[in-house]
Amino acid sequence: MAIGIGHLGVFGGADANAASGELTALGRARDWINSPGLGPRELAGKVVLVDFWTYTCINWLRTLPYVRAWANTYPGQLIVIGVHTPEFPFEHDVENVRRAARQMRVDYPIAIDNDYAIWRAFNNNYWPALYAIDSRGRVRHHQFGEGDYDRAEIVVRRLLADAGTTRPRENAASIEASAAEAPADWADLRSSETYVGYDRAEHFASAGHLARDRRRAYTIPAHLASNQWALAGDWTIGRQATVLNTPSGRIACRFHARDLHLVMGPPREGQSIRFRVSVDGQPPRAARGLDVDADGNGMVVEPRLYQLIRQPKPIVDRQFEIEFLDSGVEAFSFTFG
Repeated sequence: MAIGIGHLGVFGGADANAASGELTALGRARDWINSPGLGPRELAGKVVLVDFWTYTCINWLRTLPYVRAWANTYPGQLIVIGVHTPEFPFEHDVENVRRAARQMRVDYPIAIDNDYAIWRAFNNNYWPALYAIDSRGRVRHHQFGEGDYDRAEIVVRRLLADAGTTRPRENAASIEASAAEAPADWADLRSSETYVGYDRAEHFASAGHLARDRRRAYTIPAHLASNQWALAGDWTIGRQATVLNTPSGRIACRFHARDLHLVMGPPREGQSIRFRVSVDGQPPRAARGLDVDADGNGMVVEPRLYQLIRQPKPIVDRQFEIEFLDSGVEAFSFTFG
């Protein structure tokens, strides 16, 4: 479950008094990126920050500048480990994760948790989730979702000081955040994650019923209410992804947010799919996201989160549409910021 603003943290108490098996659980990762495998022996005496993530999660993406900064600010003292636990099928592919980590400048060790073994050992339920482990291998703090970054860094500095590895810093780590990593415009954010696979689909507005796992022609109604979405063209709605069977299919969404993203990918590696987006029937121009030009043109070349809209104020209800000029696209979810 991806979550936005919100956190839950502890320091001391029962967690601090009981030896934990969390470091042992890291040894269950079958693959590692940026590092050989790490476990209790390699991490003995180290302060460790474990960050649960999946690379298309917008909530995690907005925490990444902070985690990256902490890894860079305390090199050789703090060991940051990203535990990549996938949400969508393509996120099980280690090469996809490797490419995403390179593009996002995730240079710290990454444990691949495709079978959720580490996730279960931590009794975790969220992306993103942070767990701070002291030099004696005990979980001393946990924090879920976005926000409260100052507190998290204070905990890290305290654990480092307790371990005798550093003196407390007067200033927090320097943060650089842009594109999809920039903080959400929470004051104007009134749309939440919208899945377009039937397993978690809500607010679907095309006429007739949603046909599960079979082809059907859909149309977009004349009016969409806030946060409704609809399809036009020949689509197959699957459990996690909705797949376009013929060219010129469209997805429409009525939203209220500064940013609109869509997690999507081509049907196979090496294939690309052309698309064009509009806002209220017009090219996005100044409202274009990172992955489109001013006329709304873009290309799906790999499975990931695409930033399609970043609009200037005023933020009001808008109707977004994306038309795919080629068949085969797999669309997973809208997210907003």
